[in-house]
Amino acid sequence: MSVQSGTKPAMLKRSLSLSWPLIIGIILISLTMRSPLTSVGPLVGSIRESLGLSNTVAGLLTTLPLLAFAFLSPFTPTLARRFGMERVLFCALVLLMAGIAVRSLSATIPLFAGTVLLGLSIAVCNVLIPSLVKRDFSDNVGLMTGIYAVSMNLCGAIASGISVPLARNLGFGWNGALGVWGILALIAALFWFPRVRGSHTSAVVPTPGGVVRRSLWRSPLAWTITLFMGMQSLLFYVLITWLPEIMTSRGLSEDSAGWMLSLFQMATLPVSFIVPILAGRMRNQRLLVIIMAVLFFVSLGGFYFGDHALIFLWTILLGIAGGCAFSLAMIFLSLRTKDAYDAASLSGMSQSVGYLLAATGPILFGFLHDVTAGWNLPLLLLFVVSAVLLLCGLGASKNHTV
Repeated sequence: MSVQSGTKPAMLKRSLSLSWPLIIGIILISLTMRSPLTSVGPLVGSIRESLGLSNTVAGLLTTLPLLAFAFLSPFTPTLARRFGMERVLFCALVLLMAGIAVRSLSATIPLFAGTVLLGLSIAVCNVLIPSLVKRDFSDNVGLMTGIYAVSMNLCGAIASGISVPLARNLGFGWNGALGVWGILALIAALFWFPRVRGSHTSAVVPTPGGVVRRSLWRSPLAWTITLFMGMQSLLFYVLITWLPEIMTSRGLSEDSAGWMLSLFQMATLPVSFIVPILAGRMRNQRLLVIIMAVLFFVSLGGFYFGDHALIFLWTILLGIAGGCAFSLAMIFLSLRTKDAYDAASLSGMSQSVGYLLAATGPILFGFLHDVTAGWNLPLLLLFVVSAVLLLCGLGASKNHTV
């Protein structure tokens, strides 16, 4: 008995030590998953003026990655099962470096071509990271979801805040300010490469012999989670694209607007870490969904009706709501599935359809602004999206699996 009790802590300690390289690898990949996208918003005005783009066309800089997410996400689990998760993730990082480099060539066609490439690479990471967590950290899903969510949001916030200073104060120009994020992808790829060489495992748990899997495309719960993913993504990508423009229309300088966008994302950090842990311990997540919706309505109401002097407060509340929505979307992929196989399939489905819905947001938002020459009607659209998000969240929070 004493031998067993003494051996178990030693085994747990050894298991934890072996997990650290994987945890670091997940963090490094997470750092690359938002910064190439969030660095664009503060620079939209400069890019538009430099290349002579309309607001609607400029919205494509955010929409094209979302379309890439929608296109590749359903196929990513199949690629991972065939070639291995580690190998597919490494290839995605290499593609991300190429996309960032092409996007930084200071011309319209490379700008959009590179945007598509980096969108395809981030799509792979979006789908496989939740599956990796389900496969290798099934006893700590909430904690690991919080870790990679914070990593994503932190680097995304930093990217938003320093884009304009990099472009103007350091003389990088908008293209150099976008290109610098390729360094992170290079570091992540170099760290991940040894795992590729030593990996012979598939991305997800294979289907047990004789088990017939029901198609998730026929599951009402899977569709509810998918719509939740789409609505929260639509809100986020509209905001990182157009929030700086809204800020400057209210009298803020371009530099200040960039830092306010950074503040929006910084406000997501505490909840991005705490919410998955709380959600993993709750029987259902309805309370968290309701809190999220109230924060969205209050913050958007502040932008629409409130005193512009309180724009700092509205930005923080909006960031907290967005962080809660994103964290719930990620944790639902694990909590509502039985194993890593279903987690990868649900992740692919929800991110495919969800990001296709989200892709309409930045373009529609820019179009409404072009037509009305104001921000009131576009902001009303976000109220509607928040209401749909609430309804889907209540359905997705039920204690069931797909």
